[in-house]
Amino acid sequence: MSEDPLPLPDYDQLPAASIEYRIRPLERRDVQRLLDHEREHAARPQVEAFLTARLRELDAGARPSGGDPEAEQPDRPESSAHGSAASPERAAEPGEPLRHGKYSF
Repeated sequence: MSEDPLPLPDYDQLPAASIEYRIRPLERRDVQRLLDHEREHAARPQVEAFLTARLRELDAGARPSGGDPEAEQPDRPESSAHGSAASPERAAEPGEPLRHGKYSF
């Protein structure tokens, strides 16, 4: 007896951050299937939180977004929603670490 495939191919191998993006186009029943599967198998708290939050959004009237859940998605957002200026070029120069009893004023 073969089980129906999950709505996201290779779901169990996807990094947690990727799942957050890939569930956006899914219908409620598919998100619920993923949550049930997650709880029975990997039980990753971060993924359960993404899936539960998406179910709440759908229950509150959100609609699945366009797009392909199989499309390549970034593991992390490209840029911050707040436009952070943080970058390696702006990082502080490395220096001698402070030690217990040694203070810099």
